Amino acid sequence: MLKDAPRILVVDDEADLLDLMELTLGRMGLNTERAASVQEAVSRIKAEKFDLVLTDMRLPDGEGLDIVRYMGEHRPSLPVAVITAYGTAENAVLALKAGAFDYLAKPVSLDQLRALVKSALKVPEDPRRDLTEQELIGASQAMQEVRRQIEKLARTQAPVHISGESGSGKELAARLIHAHGRRSGGPFVAVNCGAIPETLVEAEFFGYRKGAFTGAESDREGFFQAAHGGTLFLDEVADLALPMQVKLLRVLQEKKVRRLGAGQEEAVDVRIISATHQSLGRLVEAGRFRQDLYYRLNVIELVLPALRERPEDIPAIAEHLLARHEGGMHLHGDAVAALRGYAFPGNVRELENILERACALADGHELTAADLNLAPQAEAAGETAGAVSAYPLQDYLDRLEKAAIQEALEKTRYNKTAAARLLGVTFRSLRYRLERLGID
Repeated sequence: MLKDAPRILVVDDEADLLDLMELTLGRMGLNTERAASVQEAVSRIKAEKFDLVLTDMRLPDGEGLDIVRYMGEHRPSLPVAVITAYGTAENAVLALKAGAFDYLAKPVSLDQLRALVKSALKVPEDPRRDLTEQELIGASQAMQEVRRQIEKLARTQAPVHISGESGSGKELAARLIHAHGRRSGGPFVAVNCGAIPETLVEAEFFGYRKGAFTGAESDREGFFQAAHGGTLFLDEVADLALPMQVKLLRVLQEKKVRRLGAGQEEAVDVRIISATHQSLGRLVEAGRFRQDLYYRLNVIELVLPALRERPEDIPAIAEHLLARHEGGMHLHGDAVAALRGYAFPGNVRELENILERACALADGHELTAADLNLAPQAEAAGETAGAVSAYPLQDYLDRLEKAAIQEALEKTRYNKTAAARLLGVTFRSLRYRLERLGID
């Protein structure tokens, strides 16, 4: 046994496979221990310290999922991966949902085994466990549940789909899952799928070789290569065109990419977290999103609540945002009441913009309700159906149109061509609307 080397428990009843894995892991400088059943594995986990557990799915006295569930309850910080040859896709999803770090399919690829082990063991013993509480502000029951889910999701390698309205913090949640997980030492690459021109999306995702197309003057890696060993966050994944969805599905299945102009594929090791403000399920029904890709991405879903659904959190979030401001600003009581009564269609992002604007225009260090300059809201649900707005109809429609355009511009980082595509209008039409509404 190698002194101070990481210890791995391999659980399987096939002696040949155990010999092969022990030899492979030994050459990596790791210590390997064996168990042949669920009962033996649980007993050893109780009595000894391990850095990783690899378990077969089918065992003489039960299933590898029994070990995964036990560790989720009693040893949540200990990573576990499963090895399966029985209905690979279905069992793999079950294992990941139960808390497994990753999975291997039989016959076991030694390259994949080595990659999995390296990924599992490179994380520090004591990750920053308070990061979520520092960043996701709010004591509401909804946010407490979100924080609990993030802690669980960080322990696995399961693909996660984050759903929620624009501005609700989907990218922040993805970053926290990455920061808590065993890939925290690797890169976090965030991609806004709606901001990439359709003609360039394949080159941006997979990279290209010099001379692959006009303008390709040197080799360039894509998002998958840049995220190797870490996490690739696909924001607004629903905006990907169907042909690109097919290519993305193949990469997720094969874990290999081919650069444009390259003759060979290259292996990539990334965890996928996706997000969108749209309903992927409805897009699948409408034929705008592939069902097989949907199942690949939506293994586990994390739903972020809208800000209006947790008004009790608004004062704490506002004070947290104001603390970043150098002027030492704080909220007057009437400002707090006004914020709690506002619907925030743009969620936390809109709250941040409102406070930034108020801080810039306020005379003193205390923000009042008047300083916030909140837009008047539609009448309450109990009013007559015809009274939908306090404005004349055209003013009301202009406000809605302006908000939609500003949201599209923010999503595309002010790429007007991409924003027009996102809105479903021509570039010329968007330019006309920008001029008419006075949007710079």
